[in-house]
Amino acid sequence: MKADIKGWDRQETEQWAVKAGMKPYRGKQIRHWLLVKLVESSAEMVNIPMEIRDLVEKELLISPLKTVKTEQSEDGTVKFLFELADGPLIESVLIPERDHLTICISSQAGCAMGCRFCLTGKQGLKRNLSASEIIEQVIQVKRTLDNPEQLRNIVLMGMGEPLANYEAVLRALKNLIAQDGMNFSHRKITVSTCGLVPQMKQLGLDISINLAVSLNAADNETRDALMPVNRKYPLESLMTACREFPLRNRRMITFEYILIKGKNDRDQDVKNLCRLLSGIRAKINLIALNPHPGSNMEPPSIERILQFKEMLAEKNFTVILRKSKGSDISAACGQLSGAHSESLV
Repeated sequence: MKADIKGWDRQETEQWAVKAGMKPYRGKQIRHWLLVKLVESSAEMVNIPMEIRDLVEKELLISPLKTVKTEQSEDGTVKFLFELADGPLIESVLIPERDHLTICISSQAGCAMGCRFCLTGKQGLKRNLSASEIIEQVIQVKRTLDNPEQLRNIVLMGMGEPLANYEAVLRALKNLIAQDGMNFSHRKITVSTCGLVPQMKQLGLDISINLAVSLNAADNETRDALMPVNRKYPLESLMTACREFPLRNRRMITFEYILIKGKNDRDQDVKNLCRLLSGIRAKINLIALNPHPGSNMEPPSIERILQFKEMLAEKNFTVILRKSKGSDISAACGQLSGAHSESLV
């Protein structure tokens, strides 16, 4: 099996080079070609001798993903369907913003969390992604761009629960922000979790990035019904982890709240949410539910969504109503499935 080089740090890459009989700087060169120049094969590493390029091709995994198809939304969102080397499919989403691009990437093929409103969760978990497979989503999308520098933000909000694949996600994050790696700003990377409390605590110790918590309910009974993870890590332990999470400067934890008609959009839910988040440096992202086939849930009316937002704002919370992009191509929040469709072009 070829080595997962894009998941290695600089020292590990140099150690591989030395073990193969090279000078350490050859490892640094190879790393630069892969993570900065974004080459697709060792043949493009023109300042490296041919015998080393051949060894790279033989021993190192350069392209662990195959782009199967892409689909573009009316709003400019692009969904990428990737195939892993052993067959499972994953999806990534490129989202146009006012002056930059954001990529939403996956950390698992499928998901084991079973959130009731999420199509990905209905697929079950096929397997974790390697660090290379996580990073490669960013690389392959950057290769398609006329101006790759426009891609500035990364959110781990695609398929899977990132903190359930902790080691690979952490390795990927470190190479995404490393100056000798892909050199993204740690301020521009967000990891979303449904609330795996032990891993949240570890993440805060291991790396400085933005944290988003998929909350969706502010009382245990409702959250139990929507998100099975709450039975293991109820709101009391989740909020303790949030309060203890290290936040630099004026950063806040983002709390994602998917509004579902008759489930979590009541006046009492607003009161519960205000009480729950009291004392936390919190930003609330309200997202209307994106229905999917087979779901018996629906979003509230736009009037009710605006009322919910205003009630929170009156309590001095920072509240953003997120417009789901890419819903016409099933690329919006909760709609990713990794399914192959002949309608993709």
